[in-house]
Amino acid sequence: MKIYPIIHQDFKLDGGAMFGVVPKVIWQRTNPADNDNLIDMTTRSILIEEGNQLVLVDTGMGNKQSDKFFGYYKPANLNSFDETLKKYGFHRNDITDVFMTHLHFDHCGGSIIRNDQGFYEPAFKNAKFWSNAKHWDWAVNPNPREKASFLKENILPIEESGQLNFIDTPKKGREIFSKDLKFDIIFVDGHTEKQMLPKLQYQGKTLVFMADLLPTTGHIPLPYVMGYDTRPLITMDERQEIFNKATDENWFLVLEHDPYHEICTLKQTEKGPRLDKVYTFEEIFN
Repeated sequence: MKIYPIIHQDFKLDGGAMFGVVPKVIWQRTNPADNDNLIDMTTRSILIEEGNQLVLVDTGMGNKQSDKFFGYYKPANLNSFDETLKKYGFHRNDITDVFMTHLHFDHCGGSIIRNDQGFYEPAFKNAKFWSNAKHWDWAVNPNPREKASFLKENILPIEESGQLNFIDTPKKGREIFSKDLKFDIIFVDGHTEKQMLPKLQYQGKTLVFMADLLPTTGHIPLPYVMGYDTRPLITMDERQEIFNKATDENWFLVLEHDPYHEICTLKQTEKGPRLDKVYTFEEIFN
C-alpha cells in the first residue's frame, strides 16, 4: 500500500467562526487573521493505492461554483488536483473509490463537475462514492444551520449517477479495500451527523484522517470547537476520547484543513491534550 497527500485548493474562512467561543486574542497566535478576519485554510486529501484500487479521501470544494460563492472563501490553486495526480502517475479516471468523510461543500464539492453541456456529473466516472445512510439523509434534508454547507449540486448527482454506496458499520471499510488492508472508521456526531474518520495501519503506524474533528493544530485544546459544529458539547466528548487514544497509542493525525502542517501527534499535559510534534508525509513515510 502507498499513501499520497494531495492539496485540492487553499482557501480562507472567518477566524471567529472557526474557533467558536475562543477569543481572537488567543486563537490568532496559531492562526493569524487578515484584515477581513479570515484565516488561511487548505483542503488536504489522502490518496490510497492498494493493489488495483485507488481511493481518494475527500475531494475539496471543486471549481464549479459561481464567482460570488468563491468570493466568500477566496480559494487559490483551484485546478491543481489533476496536476498533482499526474505527478504521482495517475489520472482521475484511475480512481476506483471516493470516500467522503461528510458532505459539506469543502469536503465533497470536487466530487461533481459541470460538463461542457452545463450538466452536473461525477468527477470520477469509474469510482464508487462512499457515504453512510444516516449522514446522507441528514445532508439531503438539511437543517437551517447547515443548509449553506450541504449544496444539492454537490450531492444529488452522486445518487443520480448510480455510483453512490453506503457504509454503515465501523468495520465496513475493510470491505471497500482488499482483505490485507486494515481500514476502520470512527463515526463522530458533534460536527455533523455521522462524520466518518478513516483509521488505517500504514508502515507500522496508526494513521487517522481527522477531517473536521481536528481541522488544524490550533484547535487541539478541547474547548477550541468550531462555531460550525452542530453539537459542540458532543464534539468535546469525542475529541477527549479520541485524543486520549491518540496519545496512548501514538496515533499520527492527518490534518485536512491545516495549511502549514500535514500530520501531528499529541501529548498529555496538565492543561489537557496539546501538540507534540508535526511531520510531513515525506518525513515519516519516505
